[in-house]
Amino acid sequence: MKLNDKNRYWQNTVENCMNLVPLKELRAQLKLFDFSHFPNAEELNLIAQKHVDAFTNVPLFKANQLFEDDERYYEEIVCQSNQVPTRENSWHDFFNALIWLQFPRTKRLLSELHQQDISSYGINPRTRRRNHITHFDECGIILAIPSGNIIKGNELLSLLANHQWNHAFIDKREEWGRTVLPVVFGHAMLEMMLAPFIGLTAKWLAVEVCEEFAELSFQQRNRELDSALLRKINALNNFDIKHPLKPLPVLGVPNWYASQSEKFYSNTEYFRPLRRQNEWPDYILV
Repeated sequence: MKLNDKNRYWQNTVENCMNLVPLKELRAQLKLFDFSHFPNAEELNLIAQKHVDAFTNVPLFKANQLFEDDERYYEEIVCQSNQVPTRENSWHDFFNALIWLQFPRTKRLLSELHQQDISSYGINPRTRRRNHITHFDECGIILAIPSGNIIKGNELLSLLANHQWNHAFIDKREEWGRTVLPVVFGHAMLEMMLAPFIGLTAKWLAVEVCEEFAELSFQQRNRELDSALLRKINALNNFDIKHPLKPLPVLGVPNWYASQSEKFYSNTEYFRPLRRQNEWPDYILV
């Protein structure tokens, strides 16, 4: 692909494919329209300087080709060198960088946990903890519950855990954005949202946040979520626990997707029922 073609691809995607709410917010908050081309690693570092607190330890993004002869595993490079190998013109790696900018302490913890298990057990087979970490890192969604809404929040979380989708998404529609505030953490999920499809499903993790969370700025919300995630992951024994994550059909989140008709929500191939109700651990609540 020629350079001009790559530039047009970037501009077209930013303008026409970032239609879901989480992508629109990132586009606006991080001023992605300011770029006429796919940001390279050095430009991602400049974005970090503009949008991240100077005291926050965000690693340097480095072009992936600089690590061609490096035999270390990806997380080992991140932890040992404080650098993130980043492929050019890759939406996957671009969104990974944006998650690092928003939740640097959580991303670092996940890398450290990966490295610990690799050191103890080797790369393969993957441990239970590493599988949970990967699910959340790639496809995770944070469900933020303000401290004043814990009872209502847990009621909604229980509906989600029991796959009572109509109650959660339709009957409780007005609770989304007030009682429960969803935020995408998984960079692969953001990439898939560029071309959403029926079947797109995330893994949710609920956290308690401050009561005024909805009124905070973008940067303040990210800092609050980063701290809340560290507390939650610690409470879950750093993900070395059974079933810490539950599925979420993300296109069903109220106002995230345009075609949320009654027929849409009746699709049981997407909004799948749970055979056995209430068979999930209490620690998924807040």
